[in-house]
Amino acid sequence: MRGDAMKRYLAGLAGSLMAMAVLGGSAQAYPDQPIRIVVPFPAGGAVDTLARLLGAEMQGSMGQPVVVENRPGAGGNIAAAYVAHAAPDGYTLFLTTNGHAISPSLYSKLPFDPVADFEPVTQVVASSLLLVASPKFEAKTLKEMLEIARAKPGKLNYGSTGIGNPLHLTMEMLKSAAKVDIQMVPFRGDAPLNQALMRGEVQIAVVPLATAKPFVDAGKLRALAVTGPERSKAMPDVPTIAEQGFPGFASTSWQGLFFPAKTPAKIVERVQQEIVKALKNPKVIERLGHFGADPVGSSPGEFGAILKADIARFAKIVKDAKIPKQD
Repeated sequence: MRGDAMKRYLAGLAGSLMAMAVLGGSAQAYPDQPIRIVVPFPAGGAVDTLARLLGAEMQGSMGQPVVVENRPGAGGNIAAAYVAHAAPDGYTLFLTTNGHAISPSLYSKLPFDPVADFEPVTQVVASSLLLVASPKFEAKTLKEMLEIARAKPGKLNYGSTGIGNPLHLTMEMLKSAAKVDIQMVPFRGDAPLNQALMRGEVQIAVVPLATAKPFVDAGKLRALAVTGPERSKAMPDVPTIAEQGFPGFASTSWQGLFFPAKTPAKIVERVQQEIVKALKNPKVIERLGHFGADPVGSSPGEFGAILKADIARFAKIVKDAKIPKQD
């Protein structure tokens, strides 16, 4: 190798070694700047509340501010696309629900790949949903509700806060299992849906346990069933759908954390460990219990497997319910 070529080679090698040293130092110093948790729903909801709870725990243990950034819209797809195209440097997290697993079968085109564009970190919690009825509706049990539905096909209405979301699909699963015809009425959010239920404008709905529990406790809504495989610790007196004549019926919702794809494995592992530690905090467990959520803290591999299985499961549910593709 000639003298000039050798100098260029050594200069390039020195530059590469310096870059590696800088990157290594940055990885060891992680985090050295604020971390964002992007939430695909407005402030004040269950996902936002969980993000702020986790953010406070992470901030205390990781020594950097954790900021919650709400990017609602398009069933969570606006936030998902934003995170999918963010730098994979460990400073942008995505906290979302299993609606992320529904999007591929619900939308005709997505600006991201729900698997390839994300690095699973952990399933944070599992949450049960609640089948509720208006206090003005005569049915006081799931059995009575189904008897009325069979006697009046297509006459009962159920409220839903979005086409193809876990609440809508859970109701469609129940309709299929029970072989009843109940019409959907769309609402823009939990608040208007709950008000419509209380006024008797719709008879029933599947809703998040967290948002419905205060109304049930106050006698403003009637709980007919929990949708999960087991009774909720937050509402132990409410039976499951499975208990009431539908063995094996189970529909739960999860909330989980993702990084953009190609985020370094050591950073993913670090954050997963921080979340697991937070979920063992008695104060965090107590807070989660208040809104019917059970801590999970799975490994990245376990959570990735759940995501893929749910994508396949929801694709069948969407197909069976004949839900048209959304733009």
